[in-house]
Amino acid sequence: MSGAAPSLPAGIAQQVRLAQAVIARHLAGTLLGVHLFGSALDGGLRPHSDIDLLVTTRNVPGDAARQALLRDLLEVSAPPGSGAPWRPLEVTVVAHGEVVPWRYPATRELQFGEWLRQDIEAGVFADRMPDHDLAILLTQVRQHGVALLGPPATACFEPVPRQDFIAALADTVAQWRTESDWAGDERNVVLAMARIWYSAATGRIAPKDVAAAWALERVPDSHRPLLAAARAAYLAGGPDDPVLRGGAVAAFMQYARTAVRTLRAE
Repeated sequence: MSGAAPSLPAGIAQQVRLAQAVIARHLAGTLLGVHLFGSALDGGLRPHSDIDLLVTTRNVPGDAARQALLRDLLEVSAPPGSGAPWRPLEVTVVAHGEVVPWRYPATRELQFGEWLRQDIEAGVFADRMPDHDLAILLTQVRQHGVALLGPPATACFEPVPRQDFIAALADTVAQWRTESDWAGDERNVVLAMARIWYSAATGRIAPKDVAAAWALERVPDSHRPLLAAARAAYLAGGPDDPVLRGGAVAAFMQYARTAVRTLRAE
């Protein structure tokens, strides 16, 4: 049994309720829980922050339900920086039996995000798949999530073992090897790397600006202008500083990658 509905930040309350209604409509009969997590709870929403929702089902949703849900979520989400009254949604759906008992990597049933909008509109849908990122996501939900429907996350999901959490962080880092992997998204990738380094060192998950401030105290002087510029642009929602383009990004990524690799070996 879930308790009283939590109080939502005023700026996102209506959008979250609409998203919940869409989710409930398409997953009726199998919906076990909806948890809000991320920036809305652990540090405050920034200008381009999205709204993170974890949805848990009793059964594996069929393809028709998955595709219909993805299409209708487009109607209650907006691209970042679009000036719309709504924020981008990021919705992840898991079937309870696929994540409990815990295994690595666990299977994700579907994920919705604004980066998928064009694919969804074109009728291109990803299959359910193993996703190493669920180790990070479930850790975050257990640490900071709020149940909008169903029991608390600590009652729904088992703790993710440290070795799986660190492995997931390392697997994420492995996606960023060359400049082509972050071209056009330098600010987000630099901040994500700082966040991964923070999590590998502390076992916790912090907002991007908090992780960047932590990293600023630990990097050589040569990397500080890059991190400071990425953090400032994230907080202000403004354009990126020119320092976020070029070799400084690659140098920082290599430095942080080595730090994460060292922590994984401990």
